[in-house]
Amino acid sequence: MRSLVFDSTDLGRTEEFLSSSYAPLRICSGAEGSGFHLTRLSAGSVDADLLDIDFALRYDVQPLHRICLCDIESGSIETRSGTFGAGSLLSISPPDQGHSGWIRRARYRAVLVSPDLLSEVSGSERPVRLLDGRPLDSRRTDHVRSAIAQLREHVLVIPEVAGNPLVVGAATRYLAASVLNAFPTTLATGSAPRDAHPRALRRAISFIESHTDRDIGAADLARAAYVSVRSVRLAFRRHLGTTPLAYLRRVRLGLAREDLCAACPGQTTVTQVAGRWGSPGRACSPPTTGQPTTRPPHRRCTGGDGSAGRLGRGATRDAAGEQAAAEEGALQRAIAVHATAAEAGHLAGGVHARQR
Repeated sequence: MRSLVFDSTDLGRTEEFLSSSYAPLRICSGAEGSGFHLTRLSAGSVDADLLDIDFALRYDVQPLHRICLCDIESGSIETRSGTFGAGSLLSISPPDQGHSGWIRRARYRAVLVSPDLLSEVSGSERPVRLLDGRPLDSRRTDHVRSAIAQLREHVLVIPEVAGNPLVVGAATRYLAASVLNAFPTTLATGSAPRDAHPRALRRAISFIESHTDRDIGAADLARAAYVSVRSVRLAFRRHLGTTPLAYLRRVRLGLAREDLCAACPGQTTVTQVAGRWGSPGRACSPPTTGQPTTRPPHRRCTGGDGSAGRLGRGATRDAAGEQAAAEEGALQRAIAVHATAAEAGHLAGGVHARQR
């Protein structure tokens, strides 16, 4: 995780900073002595910025080569598409095009991600572009806004979480899926692929089992199986009745349970185990999961006589057993979060198919 803070009242310094942080940029007008403030959090290929500009700034910038989502808290941003005020969320310009406009006494959040994520999450073999910088409706706008907040407030601001590529990758893909769902795009669906065969499935499963601790997306599995993203998804659906990321979730959940069984009593927390296998535990689990478990992990995995226990199926439990069940449920919810992004991609694709 990387962080950066920039403050200046000098337009020359501000122009130089923005040119190095975004793309070559020229400030065409502004007021000397007015303040510019930026706070940036970065992890992997994603940047999340908070900007405060207390004057009217006219700019001209070259292509960003990234999708720039702006969520305006106050003031306004004027682009060739129109003027956007407080409460607006927009994609400020196509990644491959330069643009110019005004930023008038605005406070806003900006998130920059690679446009390649749209193709990866949707499973498209071709680049996916946004057709309009404005979301389709307010509910989808709120969904994108919540995905941005999740990325910034529950992933990037926590060093222990932002340093985990599994979590950063999942949160970033989830944001990309929410963008696909919210904005009109070039995404189109075709006929069902013909290479969703068992050999592709076996190759994908082998890759999952050999790289469980890595940030794995549907595109990675497709490359490993030598088929398209749509084909690998169809192979899992057709032969296993599940999705690739749901299968990965089960594998990771099994490994997490093994970690709990092998853990030293009183030293290992559910949050630690969940974090290892791809979940920002404190964001997804109850606060109690951050404390060492009062019942030793091995007691949760075996019965009192050493036989396998049946947690959650007994007619009665003692207080320690109730807590153990709650902790294991929290772990399952935490581990499950990593699969949300890719599975949301299916929803995005379906929404655009219906729109067309």
